[in-house]
Amino acid sequence: MSEVASEHAVEAQAQRPGPPAAGPAPSAQPRRYRPPVSRLWWLRRTSYLLFVLRELSSVFVAWFVVYLLLLVRAVYGGSDSYRQFLDWAASPWVVVLNIVALAFVVLHAVTWFNLAPRALVVRVQGQRVPSWMVAAGHFAAWAVVSAAIAWIVLGGS
Repeated sequence: MSEVASEHAVEAQAQRPGPPAAGPAPSAQPRRYRPPVSRLWWLRRTSYLLFVLRELSSVFVAWFVVYLLLLVRAVYGGSDSYRQFLDWAASPWVVVLNIVALAFVVLHAVTWFNLAPRALVVRVQGQRVPSWMVAAGHFAAWAVVSAAIAWIVLGGS
C-alpha cells in the first residue's frame, strides 16, 4: 500500500464516529483488584489439604507401578537379578519410600471411595441408595480383595 493510500485510510478512520478499530488504549481499561494469595492457601481448610494430598498421591501410585515393573524384570532376569533386586529393595531409603507411598496410596483409595457416592447414583426399587451404603460397599469390597490377596501371599491353606 502506498503512502498516499495509508494517509487516506488514517484520515478516513479519524473522520468516522465511534471508537478506533484497535479498541481503547490499555490504560483506559479498568484494572481488577486481585487480592494476594498465599502459596500455602491449601493449608487453610482440611478439604483443600486433602485435595492437594490426593493429587500428590498420584506420584506415589506411579512409584508403585515402577517398583512392580522393576520386580517383574528382576524375576524375569533370573535368580541373581532377583537377589540384587531384593538387596536394593531392602535398603533403608527404599523401605521408607515404600512406607510413605503406602500411606499415600491408602489416602488415595479412601478419598476415592468417599467420592464414589457422588459420582455413582444407585437406585433400588426407584429409591436412591444412601451415600454411606455405596461407600460401605466399596470399602467392604476392598477389604475382601485385600484379605484374598493376603491369604494368597502369606500361603493360606
